[in-house]
Amino acid sequence: FGRAANRADWIDTLHFFNQGKRYSNTTMWEAIGPKTETQGVLIVQNDSIVYEKCTGDMTPDKIAGVFSVTKSVTSLLCGIAVDEGYIRSIDDAVTDYLPELKKRDSRWQRLTIRHLLDMRSGLDFDDTYSLSVKAKDLKRLHAMAKLNYGRNIPAQIRKLKFRSEPGAEYNYDSMTSEVLGVVIERAVGRSYAEYLGEKIWTPLGMESPAYMNYDGKKHHTAHAFGGLALTMRDLVKIGRLYLNRGVWNGTRIVSEAWIEQSTAYSRENEGYHFCWYNTSCIGAEKPEFPGYYALGIRGQVLYVNPHKRLVMVRLGLKDDTYAHIPYLFEQLSNLWPE
Repeated sequence: FGRAANRADWIDTLHFFNQGKRYSNTTMWEAIGPKTETQGVLIVQNDSIVYEKCTGDMTPDKIAGVFSVTKSVTSLLCGIAVDEGYIRSIDDAVTDYLPELKKRDSRWQRLTIRHLLDMRSGLDFDDTYSLSVKAKDLKRLHAMAKLNYGRNIPAQIRKLKFRSEPGAEYNYDSMTSEVLGVVIERAVGRSYAEYLGEKIWTPLGMESPAYMNYDGKKHHTAHAFGGLALTMRDLVKIGRLYLNRGVWNGTRIVSEAWIEQSTAYSRENEGYHFCWYNTSCIGAEKPEFPGYYALGIRGQVLYVNPHKRLVMVRLGLKDDTYAHIPYLFEQLSNLWPE
C-alpha cells in the first residue's frame, strides 16, 4: 500500500448526523469509537491508505475474527466455483451436490444455490444468541450453539426442517450460509481453506495467514457462515478485489458478472444480495453514490464504494450500534471530494 497525505486530519474533523439519533454532530471516531468499542478503522482509496487508526492492542496486521463477514467471502468462493464450472448454475438444486438430502424433506430438491445466496432458503433456523430466551426458544439457542461448537455439522444439516417454501421469503440465518459452504466444498472437491488459499490468498498476495474454524477433525466441515479470522489489511484487499470488479494486478480472479450480481444496488430482498448488503437494509435512502458492505456481529464491517474508489474496514468488540457503521461510512463516501 502507498499512503495519501492530509486526508486523515480531514476525516477526523468532519462531523456526522444520523436520522436515527445514534449519533449527532460528532466526528467519525466519536460516533463509532468509545461507544462501540471500535478497535480499528482502515480506509483505502485505490491503492493508498488514507486513514489507519487502532486502539488497545489492535494493529492493522493482527489477526481477528470477522464473524459473518465470512459469508461474503463464501459468496466470492461460490462465484469462482461457478466460473470454473464446478457449480454449473446457481439455479441448480442443492441436492445436485448434496444428494443425501433427497431422501429428506422434498423441499431440499426445490432449494437452489441462488436461494442460499439471497437468504431465502426457508430453513427453520434462527441466529439466537441471548441466554435470556423464552423456554420455547431454547431449542433454537441450542441449534445455534451446536452450529458454532458442535462436531458434526453434516448430521445437523440432515436433521434440518423447513419453515417455508424455498424462495418464498427472506430470512437471515447462518445455517443457510453453512449449507452453501458445504455445497462449495462438495462441488470443488477441496476443503474451504484449501480453495480459499488457492483462489484468493495466494493470488492476492495476502500479507498474513488466515484461520478458519472447522467442526472437528472427523468431518472437517468449515464454518462458512462465520469462522474466518484475518487481518485488517488483508480484509481490505478483498474489498479492493471487488472495487476492481474481480481483477487483481491484471489477473481475473472472479467474473465481472458475479461482482455485478453481488453488489448492484437494489431494495429487493431487503437490500441483501449474494451475501452483501446495501444501506437500504437499515432504512436509509439511496444516496447519490451508494456502496455495499459485508457485516459481522459486533460490527465487523467491510464497506466498498465504487463511485469514490473507497474501501473501509472497521473491527471492534461491541455491536449495539453496528448497523449504523456502514451508514456512517456511506455518509463519508458521499462527502468525499471527487
